[in-house]
Amino acid sequence: MYAPAPLRPAVDGFWAGLAKAMRAAGLSEVPHSLTWDADAAALWLSPDLLLAQTCGYPLTHALKGRVRLVATPCYDCPDSEGADYRSLILVRSDDRIETLADLAGRRAAANGPDSQSGFSAFRHSIAPLARGRRFFSDVVWSGAHAASIDLLRDRAVDVCSVDCVTYHLLRHCQPERLAGLRILARSAPAPGLPYITAGLADDDTLARLRQALFAAFADADLAAARDALLLKGVEVLALSAYDRIVEMERAAQDLGYPALT
Repeated sequence: MYAPAPLRPAVDGFWAGLAKAMRAAGLSEVPHSLTWDADAAALWLSPDLLLAQTCGYPLTHALKGRVRLVATPCYDCPDSEGADYRSLILVRSDDRIETLADLAGRRAAANGPDSQSGFSAFRHSIAPLARGRRFFSDVVWSGAHAASIDLLRDRAVDVCSVDCVTYHLLRHCQPERLAGLRILARSAPAPGLPYITAGLADDDTLARLRQALFAAFADADLAAARDALLLKGVEVLALSAYDRIVEMERAAQDLGYPALT
């Protein structure tokens, strides 16, 4: 889920080490390379899925009861604490917007309606201000956090909400994409993007996947790849930890703001 083009070698490098740890943990048929550019929804629901990363919103909605939660990575960046992360609501530096209320009537971008950080956390932040009415003049679905950032920088929209990990990864590897932008506000925290496996995976497979993840996060040979990807640890959360995402959605709905509008 976090793979800007300059960081794909680091992702591949981390996978190579993780795959080695999986084999050492006794898992069979571990692929030597990652599957890139596949349809995410189809991949997450494949009965052959070994390991993938998804967003917490699909985990609690479209994927609920259909995949198994393996673990949640922790990221070494501002706006992320332990396994929690926040959305960053961005505007242009030269815009006179000072508060979220100043966004009324402006044009917004979001990556998609199945995103916690780009959509649901954004909706949760705006709901108290919308008071059950339309808030933005228009909402553009960009398809990706980086695409939302590009739309904002290019003045096609006035605000977007992005995952803090995406933001800080871009700040390290493609800072020019963030030029002329600033952070206006931060969302409430929620558990970060989890690693999942197939819904039919048994408890033994789940235990071996977790063993391999802990080994990969402790492997000194993978330190450079982890640093490049801002990975600092991994936690095994109870599935109920992700109820916070559902609670944020319900809070916005209770305020009469069920969609980002």
